[in-house]
Amino acid sequence: MVCSSPPEVTMVRAIPPSLVIADAHRLFVAGLSKLLGSKFRIISTVGDGRSLVEAAQTLRPDLILTELAMPLMNGFEAIHRIRRAMPSMRIVCISSNSDDETIRECFQKGASGFIPKTASGAELVLGLRRVLHGDIYLSQRLPQSAKLFSDPVSTATTDDELPLTERQIEVLQLLAEGKTMKEVAAVLNLTTRTVAFHKYRLMNTLNLNTNAAVVQYALQHRVVFA
Repeated sequence: MVCSSPPEVTMVRAIPPSLVIADAHRLFVAGLSKLLGSKFRIISTVGDGRSLVEAAQTLRPDLILTELAMPLMNGFEAIHRIRRAMPSMRIVCISSNSDDETIRECFQKGASGFIPKTASGAELVLGLRRVLHGDIYLSQRLPQSAKLFSDPVSTATTDDELPLTERQIEVLQLLAEGKTMKEVAAVLNLTTRTVAFHKYRLMNTLNLNTNAAVVQYALQHRVVFA
């Protein structure tokens, strides 16, 4: 009787979940990539909110890790646009700003997690995995009162949203960053005349009379960060 050898068992290695990282600071992104590269498949790193929206729509990652203070489009607006286009996208905010208003708005715009930049690497990995599996995650380093802002019920209202169109918000941020109308036009692929029209309309809507008032308003409403 001939004994046949047992069939070979092929081990299939699980593909790590895909991750997009967004932060304007390259050294910080490099550190995150080194920390997370063995646990996630980092498919893109970007440095501004507009690029993040494009990457999310093109690459459809399993998870996004984003800073809030970014040029061209801030993280809040980027999260809002991504979640509107892809409601099931899981997004975690990582920020050096961890005041109550920032945390509340982060969840209100559609994020599923918030981790301060002072958190440990182990907590960052934990938070990302929790969010990836459908949980809401708020860093253990934050005060207990902040947990209220991660409750979907408490963040459902949007009465404090800017009374501007998306295009006007883009123009507002770019102007507040110090760009000229010609530079804004180049970024948004518009004519200078169209940018001037949007600037006039947003200043009229917000009752702002000077360029300094535009910058101050953008800072107060976290369109740009100091």
